[in-house]
Amino acid sequence: MKKILVTGCNGQLGREMNKLYGGNREITMINTDVADLDITDVDKTLELVRQVKPYAIINCAAHTGVDACETECDSAYRINAIGPRNLSIAASETGAKLIHISTDFVFSGDATTPYLEFDIPNPLGMYGKTKLAGEKFVEQFAEHYFIIRTAWLYGDGKNFVRTMLRLSETNDTVRVVKDQVGSPTSAKELAKIIDQLIWTENYGLFHGTCEGMASWADFAEEVFRLTKKSTKVIRVTTEEYGNPVKRPAYSVLENYMLKLTTGYQAADWQEALAEYLNQ
Repeated sequence: MKKILVTGCNGQLGREMNKLYGGNREITMINTDVADLDITDVDKTLELVRQVKPYAIINCAAHTGVDACETECDSAYRINAIGPRNLSIAASETGAKLIHISTDFVFSGDATTPYLEFDIPNPLGMYGKTKLAGEKFVEQFAEHYFIIRTAWLYGDGKNFVRTMLRLSETNDTVRVVKDQVGSPTSAKELAKIIDQLIWTENYGLFHGTCEGMASWADFAEEVFRLTKKSTKVIRVTTEEYGNPVKRPAYSVLENYMLKLTTGYQAADWQEALAEYLNQ
């Protein structure tokens, strides 16, 4: 019986990991959220991990509010950087594998081709900066780790897809950004990528997204097409939309290391979206 400790279990990925492993009799899921485990407290983190002695820790906890991170810097650093550091220390002490989820926002978005794991990060804002700091702590303190950068995640919870569908109920048109391009990724596909790695010793840094790329406007139009909604997308620039915090214009990730070392290829983003909407 292998124990898997999940932080941020009530988030989209945390829920998906429980769907994937919940019915497996050889796996015991130890689910924690902020009320059960404050990962920013090193002593409490060490205490729980020593008690559980997990086979692996999947860190789904994060401060993901891009705009909020600019004004809540201390909180962002505690959750996105100190938390992973504490989990890394605890994992190393107990011999657990650590799966840490990072983000496309560690890149500036100046590229014109998909980012590889070997490209040098250069985050624009505090969200990306704190997540990059978390990556570096994992590399420094964890003995057996997988860092997986993902992007534009949606699953069971609040997300872009559900927001578009909610807006379509009362609006004939929606304004959506056309000049930010990334890789929409379902939590189910990310869970499959984690499953490809967690049982191996194929440690290191990986990109883990659905295949292909889209702008937010493309993403919204595909949601409406698949659900046969008549709502029209008004394609606007980031400047016209008025985001207070700068975001990467192009943050497509290439799952280069995943393909190279495992041969695994994730689903295309349209295919994964169709599956999500059918469910």
